[in-house]
Amino acid sequence: MTTQESLLEIDDLSVRLPEGHAARPILDGVSLRVAAGETVGLVGESGSGKSVACRSVLGLLPERARTDGEVRVAGRDVLTMDRAGLRDLRARQVSMVFQDPRASVNPLRRVGDFLTEGLRTAGVPAAVAATRAEELLEAVGIRDPRGALRRYPHQFSGGMLQRVVIAASLAGEPSLLVADEPTTALDVTTQAEVIAILTRLQAERGTGMLFVTHDLELASAICDRIYVMYAGRIVETRGAEDLFERPRHPYTAGLLASTPRIEPGAGAPRPIRGRPVSLAESPPGCAFAARCAHAQDRCSAETPVLTRHGEGLAACLRADEGILL
Repeated sequence: MTTQESLLEIDDLSVRLPEGHAARPILDGVSLRVAAGETVGLVGESGSGKSVACRSVLGLLPERARTDGEVRVAGRDVLTMDRAGLRDLRARQVSMVFQDPRASVNPLRRVGDFLTEGLRTAGVPAAVAATRAEELLEAVGIRDPRGALRRYPHQFSGGMLQRVVIAASLAGEPSLLVADEPTTALDVTTQAEVIAILTRLQAERGTGMLFVTHDLELASAICDRIYVMYAGRIVETRGAEDLFERPRHPYTAGLLASTPRIEPGAGAPRPIRGRPVSLAESPPGCAFAARCAHAQDRCSAETPVLTRHGEGLAACLRADEGILL
């Protein structure tokens, strides 16, 4: 955990759907921290709970879901906020960049309306809001920002529209940015451009960033620390460099081994066998045991907890045996 003051503190967060909708919690005792100016990665396969964890920061949880634990932004618990508090949180303190930029904008409204709406709602004069919107579009690399304000979303490519969404997320000068797989729908070249924009703006403004992805190598390249999720739980966390070089959980090692590499002599990627645990399943013991090459009988009976190993934490009954080192 960082020694800096935390912007975001999630403590022992559990999220459960109403009875009969799932056999296990969507999130099960999740804890993480993000400090000012820090980029923290949240990594895992689809269905691991990453998106629910990051949306909880804005109070965007499934309807009728039951929650335990705390989600604090700048010391205030999001889960206890009323509508006015959530509105203020989303306008001033936390912004989110979603996976699909076209799902974030109204296709019937001009980009200028989208960018200035929050500012005008906060009482900023229309002319000042328009000037601010132009500056934001210029900051994310949009050519002719004044002309762009008059265009509609369908007149932008996916990569350009994601830049617009990033600009909108920065309009209120938030202290925390949540990026939920912001490059998933983009080609590789555009992905690199969007990542470069996010990291540059985040560094310039000292914004904390929670970066959600299924790509562990991408996370290792841009994040200071990484949390790895599996079946709604954090199974490992440590500094990015240490995690990449010395994983202590078999799932983390499996994610790394399944990543294609272009270095000379690099072997073919090795996929993790089996399939992720669905919400309809609640296996006893370690949720990863059925897919783990190192599992023993006790792994299917005992539930591992996060325990310190070296510079980080891992939830594996065999982590202290050095089976991955």
